[in-house]
Amino acid sequence: MNVEFINPFLSATISVIKTMCFTDVKPGKPFLKKDQASCGDVSGIVGITGPPNGSMSLTFSKDSIVQIVANMFGESFQEVNDDIKDAVGELSNMISGTARNELGNKGYAFKTSIPTVVSGPGHEIRHMCKAPTIAIPFSTTAGAFVVEISFEG
Repeated sequence: MNVEFINPFLSATISVIKTMCFTDVKPGKPFLKKDQASCGDVSGIVGITGPPNGSMSLTFSKDSIVQIVANMFGESFQEVNDDIKDAVGELSNMISGTARNELGNKGYAFKTSIPTVVSGPGHEIRHMCKAPTIAIPFSTTAGAFVVEISFEG
């Protein structure tokens, strides 16, 4: 995978979560993901067509997304409900769109799919291509979340 794809998703994640959710995030060290198991309780997955083709996922722990969406909407949540799932889809869409714009400035012409949201402990994330998946962990005062990126070639 082309490493120049990582930074646009990293910076887009920080910007969108800070701006839309009033939450500071701290990125951790990216790592190569070796399986399809999610790193949390609710995920938004976005297919990306190019070339190259790929996908991005955004996975939150229950505690982190409940607090992040509470910050976003100004109301409290206790469980992962439809409002939380809708917010994960929208955040996935905003992050992938922001990263896609930055990559567009570098000459890439990507289109993205409508996000798919999957929830529940132990769910799997199946990326759109068979390429390696890079995972970027993030921490917040509310808890952790992970962005995964996978692109062909």
